[in-house]
Amino acid sequence: MSDWQHGFYKLSPEERRQRLTAALKLPASVSNLLADHASVLGNQLVENYLTDYSLPEGVALKLVVNGQEYQVPMVVEEPSVIAAASNGAQRVAKSGGFTAKKQSRELVGQVVVEPRGDVSTDLTWLRQHTSAMLKVANDAHPSMQRRGGGAQNVHLRTPGRFISVDLGIDVCQAMGANSVNTMAEAVGKWLRAQDFNVLCAILSNYATASLQTVTCTVAFQDLATPQMPGQRVAERIAALSALAQTDPYRAVTHNKGIMNGIDAVLIASGNDWRAIEAGAHAYAVRDGQYRGLSSWQVEDGQLVGRLTLPLPVGVVGGSIGLNLLTRANYRISGIKTAEELAAVTASVGLAQNLAALRALASAGIQAGHMKLQYRSLAISVGAQPAEVPLVTKRLAQLNHVDQAVARRVLDEIRKD
Repeated sequence: MSDWQHGFYKLSPEERRQRLTAALKLPASVSNLLADHASVLGNQLVENYLTDYSLPEGVALKLVVNGQEYQVPMVVEEPSVIAAASNGAQRVAKSGGFTAKKQSRELVGQVVVEPRGDVSTDLTWLRQHTSAMLKVANDAHPSMQRRGGGAQNVHLRTPGRFISVDLGIDVCQAMGANSVNTMAEAVGKWLRAQDFNVLCAILSNYATASLQTVTCTVAFQDLATPQMPGQRVAERIAALSALAQTDPYRAVTHNKGIMNGIDAVLIASGNDWRAIEAGAHAYAVRDGQYRGLSSWQVEDGQLVGRLTLPLPVGVVGGSIGLNLLTRANYRISGIKTAEELAAVTASVGLAQNLAALRALASAGIQAGHMKLQYRSLAISVGAQPAEVPLVTKRLAQLNHVDQAVARRVLDEIRKD
């Protein structure tokens, strides 16, 4: 390690920025930019803090879930995501909106041990001491049990040469990672005292006991394009859905579109989007074949959609209560419970999926997507706010577009 890095974590944010600037010979403009976007809260949240890195926030409109309309804050840098979510939501709303069943709320605290001897003998012993392990877990976090949650059950598995003691924990309205880790570690310590070699004790992000399912229907007429009747669009969407169930190359892109919407809602609501993303992709391959998370079929003269994935979200815990923007987002959406957030989040994912598949099934994904990309391209070549729509309009009329073309178009507009 070079000298300038020594003790870096002990410095104040300003001192870190000064040392980094000197060591890397950064221009003053970079150092000033970092300082201008720094905050007191940010320094409390992450290590070696320098500055806050922001992302755009917008709102998806007219998302109807279980009969209630939501305006859903979304944080994302990709231009077409919020537009697609709103588009899909409004088409589904015309047929009554999304229906989401109330999910269960259970996470897994995984305590993995190596057998002391005969595996079957150890499994028998562990089953006989299930009540003791639940008590140890709940004693480690008694407030959760007082709120009606806590460790509820123990499930034993034998992955490879190990024994996994899976604690089923109801985390109530919280994201729950810290609580589950505390309870799992307490059980791990207790098992060490029983002469088990404990390999790890930690939350599992594969929350198969916190599944959220959402369904919807869409009338054919609400899928039609100027070039294609609605029934044909619906049939092509169903065919694309079937393809995503058999071809992992298509399924990954299919699921990426779903997660475009889900991740954006999770970031805006202060949830751990990385944990949800990991669990969703694991769920997509649960039977050994990676598949699309959603399915679409033509049934009884309409298009029917369904999406199921693990969504162990929370409305308290983590940095949710610390971030003022996150708290403001809950005021905008009106979401008050974890169950409600899971239902809305899954519905946004299915809305996003519908919009993407409709575009892919009809005009192609680039037709609408590039209109929004042109805006970003215009900004990247220096277009001012008043010039952006003029540049975008001209770029949309061209067959080939890149940064050089956008710069030439901007120059022409300024000359005019």
